[in-house]
Amino acid sequence: MSRPLTLLVNPAAAGGRALEAVAPARAELERLGAELHVIETSSADHSKHEARNAAEAGKTAVAVGGDGLVGTLAGALAGTDGALAIVPAGRGNDFARVLGIPHDPAAAARVAFEGEERLVDVGQVDGKSFVGAASFGLDSDANRIANEAKIVKGNLVYLYAALRALVAWKPARFDVRIDGEPYTNVGYSVVVANSKAYGGGMYVAPHAELDDGRLDVILSDHEPKLRHLRLFPKVFKGTHVTDPSLHFLRGERVEVNADRPFTVYADGDPLAELPATITVAREALRVMVPRS
Repeated sequence: MSRPLTLLVNPAAAGGRALEAVAPARAELERLGAELHVIETSSADHSKHEARNAAEAGKTAVAVGGDGLVGTLAGALAGTDGALAIVPAGRGNDFARVLGIPHDPAAAARVAFEGEERLVDVGQVDGKSFVGAASFGLDSDANRIANEAKIVKGNLVYLYAALRALVAWKPARFDVRIDGEPYTNVGYSVVVANSKAYGGGMYVAPHAELDDGRLDVILSDHEPKLRHLRLFPKVFKGTHVTDPSLHFLRGERVEVNADRPFTVYADGDPLAELPATITVAREALRVMVPRS
């Protein structure tokens, strides 16, 4: 039997697009006879509080927004019997994309009400939760530019930000320890992925699985900027994995540092400063997905 639903939405998120998604989602749920109510959240802490309240009341918490909201609510619900559903209404919506959740608000709402639960892993950067990928280096600069962008909208903002960041980039030394094994790399970025995709459809870690209890780590070597630039279109298809400048590793605990300060971003949000420790909790979150 389907649970009642609590729709959580930040009215200011994604330039108001998240709030716009509520009406069609609500109309579809009412058509299906779902019991629901909508809460407009005022902060990350407020969102987590309401998600926990929903779980304790036996309701499904529905994130109406992007990956940042999903990652925040994942931390509130991980390890509980509460389920999380997603109505994608952010810029990237990468977690929903990997799970096969429709972008259309009404179709996503049907999944929230009629779908099935799947247990997935949740990552943590110094105790702060994420569902997609944590990264730093060139990615730190790109995320900051994307978050500050006013003119470029939607998925294109990530490509625009990556190109702008690349122009000003100077190589960095990254020190990474995976399950105790040290690796040193001079290059562009370190990505620690729980899921396959990030950055608005970039399949950075196409081999990543959401329920294997492992993090996929990608290190990128220093190379000429024009040569590195040619990787960008390949990442959208996941065909970059054979490039010799990239190194793919796996582990459960990843300790990261660099030769200069970087902010670690995950799910589009700044979560920590280096040095940081990234871990994964296996099958910690119940998420609603389309029925197989």
